[in-house]
Amino acid sequence: MLNVARKLWNRARPRTHHPGFSFDRPLVLLESDDWGRVGVRDREGFEELRAGGIQLGMHPYDSYTLETAEDLDSLWTLLKRHRDSTGRHPCVVMNFLTANLDFPAIVANNFQKIELLALVRGLPGRWNRPGLLDAYRQGIADGLSYPALHGLTHFCQPAVEFALADSGQRGELVRQLWRSETPYIHWRMPWIGYEYWSPEKPKAGFLVHEEQENLIRLAAEGFAKLFSFFPESACAPGYRANLETHAAWHKWGIRVAQNGTGAPVAPFIDEFEVLNLSRTIDFEPVHKDLPLEKYMQLVDDCFSRGMPVIFSVHSINFQSALRNFRDPTLQALDELLSAVEVKYPNLLYLHDGDLYRIVTRGKFNSKSGPVTITVKNLGGSTTRSLSWGVK
Repeated sequence: MLNVARKLWNRARPRTHHPGFSFDRPLVLLESDDWGRVGVRDREGFEELRAGGIQLGMHPYDSYTLETAEDLDSLWTLLKRHRDSTGRHPCVVMNFLTANLDFPAIVANNFQKIELLALVRGLPGRWNRPGLLDAYRQGIADGLSYPALHGLTHFCQPAVEFALADSGQRGELVRQLWRSETPYIHWRMPWIGYEYWSPEKPKAGFLVHEEQENLIRLAAEGFAKLFSFFPESACAPGYRANLETHAAWHKWGIRVAQNGTGAPVAPFIDEFEVLNLSRTIDFEPVHKDLPLEKYMQLVDDCFSRGMPVIFSVHSINFQSALRNFRDPTLQALDELLSAVEVKYPNLLYLHDGDLYRIVTRGKFNSKSGPVTITVKNLGGSTTRSLSWGVK
């Protein structure tokens, strides 16, 4: 099957050749990466790294740490202030890493191999986030969070293992970070790659199918232990995914693939019957906060094309433990959602699973009753319009 799919996939490239879908209602989704992944270990870890000679503060991700229960409670409070035309709140698609490095175990084995600690078992070493797992679950229960799969570690394990065995600068940097219980600071060490892809040593390119499938299996199983159900949507770390990634995702129940921003691409179904979603607007105040008018121009352009607005926002924007990124982000998001609601009173707030069901079944579950949406298949002469009663 994989060989047949590979031929179909190659013939279908570029992906924009796939017939996509457009919608007659303004649809808004929020997709967010890196939840559950530890970074710089709070103020003590920050100062420990500085004392070791690492100059921090040059880039926002020098202050990436980990969200707190308070950060999440603040986000949930904001989302509850907003509603769509059916009375439904916005729901953030949260892409989770399901394991962290087990720093004490790695130090104990003298950095000979990578050891992981599943997120469901808590945080490693001196990390402390009281009530965090409960805050995740509360957001899900309240319909404010839709958990999805990001991966296991985010970085490419073979690339990091290769660096760890190096007695030079790279290996020493990894060991120094791990002693301070910080896994990595990606902008300082891009050679660690992304989970399914390495930029260089020991071998550049994507991991082979068996390696990717094993990582996805472990991540999906860890996700199920954490949330008591398997993920339906996934976003590859760094958006680095290929045919083998999609094949393994499909095998483990993934039906929605999230892609990064770029040239506007309408949602489409690929050869594995996976709905591909491309994010349409970067909302990343920690890097660049656009004027509200600019965001609204981008929103208007998406809706004029019949495309859903899919905001891309990373978890760092909601963190406050090292630097208060959270409050400015929440203020900007509040203003943005309010402006969209006023201009488009018939909008719908959806998550990835909702959109998948609209495209494949013609309905999604909403507490407010049936909603009519017209979906067009943009397949050239085969374009068709379907009116569905959504319940």
